[in-house]
Amino acid sequence: MSHPDFAIEAEGLVKHFGKTKAVDGVDLRVRNGTVYGVLGPNGAGKTTTVRLLATLLDPDAGRATVLGHDLRTEAHAVRARISLTGQFASVDEDLTGLENLMLLAKLQGFKGRDAKRRAGELLGAFDLEEAADKQIKTFSGGMRRRLDIAASLVVTPDLLFLDEPTTGLDPRSRNQVWAIVRALVADGTTVLLTTQYLEEADQLADRIAVIDHGHVIAEGTSGELKASVGSGTLRVNVRDPADRERAGLFLKDRLGADAHFEDEASALSLQVSDTGRAARAMAEMTEAGIGVGGFSLGQPSLDEVFFALTGHAAEETPAEDEPGRKKRKGKGS
Repeated sequence: MSHPDFAIEAEGLVKHFGKTKAVDGVDLRVRNGTVYGVLGPNGAGKTTTVRLLATLLDPDAGRATVLGHDLRTEAHAVRARISLTGQFASVDEDLTGLENLMLLAKLQGFKGRDAKRRAGELLGAFDLEEAADKQIKTFSGGMRRRLDIAASLVVTPDLLFLDEPTTGLDPRSRNQVWAIVRALVADGTTVLLTTQYLEEADQLADRIAVIDHGHVIAEGTSGELKASVGSGTLRVNVRDPADRERAGLFLKDRLGADAHFEDEASALSLQVSDTGRAARAMAEMTEAGIGVGGFSLGQPSLDEVFFALTGHAAEETPAEDEPGRKKRKGKGS
């Protein structure tokens, strides 16, 4: 089953938690030296899939190889070549940044000065040198996340699992994490990234698997996924936000597609295949008394692709994918 060009090859992975089927026949092929995005909402099965591939859980069915090693029979060999940064910080709050990384370096076999040297290299690489002697409890969210990723790289892995690495971060910190991911891949590391931020998958991933309710429902490059849902997207801004729902129903009647309501209170979008028909529908909507502030026709966004594929937005929350695991507020899977 294993192919030398692929860091991960998984076929039919299944995982149950009681009566809940968190992962339901997942197939993945991740090429070496790329970023592979696993995109889906909270509870879709992303984290459970990562925990299976990282040997933290045993699959109930299916098979997989990771870096050429069988997941079931060669788990120790897999662990020796991977690293995982989960959704929760794994550093010690009462130690400084330098102390955390030195401790981890020593656990990885570095001795004395070598441990301190490696810790210093990582602090410099992640722009944390000024915080080296500060306790982690004083770090901002972005600093914590960067240190957490640095801790995963004391020994550079061949494959890095990043499970929602930017959840809860501000835009500047998120961009810093993105830069780290790009640098890792440029140096040869393969990254499997789970996210429910559609922009993140669009920015980073060479290929994307869209997962929902434990299934991979689509897979391809960002461009391929966008092309799969239709020839274009009609984006509309109504003058009065109170008219948005009415506009959505009107356009659904004329164009036969469900409207996706954007974050902006006056904005909505629909997938369309006939641009001439869409233009006529806009004129008819104005005649019906629904004021239009503007509209455009263009390629769908990844957000609109996800909505078209699943029928709901990426931030909606199905059942938890691992009953009994620690829950938190905010986004995550």
